[in-house]
Amino acid sequence: MSMDVAERTAPINTDAIVKSGNAAIAGFQELAKAYQALATKSAERLSSSLQALAALKSPAELMALQGKLMSEAVDAAVKDSSNIAKLTTAVFTAAFEPITKPMAALHKPASV
Repeated sequence: MSMDVAERTAPINTDAIVKSGNAAIAGFQELAKAYQALATKSAERLSSSLQALAALKSPAELMALQGKLMSEAVDAAVKDSSNIAKLTTAVFTAAFEPITKPMAALHKPASV
């Protein structure tokens, strides 16, 4: 890389790194909030499940409730993990975008 290219890209790279860092911090804060909400929701589901189990009066009710709780737990796990995966992808995309755009522009062939 020539000195001219290095001089032209230094301010771009510094700015991109700062923007990337800021986006990463904001994104990780969003992920932390999402995980906190997930933990709260899980605790509420557990409490509700325990209350339902305490109200049972027969083994038949236990079997029915067990199937229902398992089905709800699987559905919730799939939905929650999908939401976390989408949020994680968005966070990393936002964090790396300020760096990848200027670098991609530098690697474009010059027009003749």
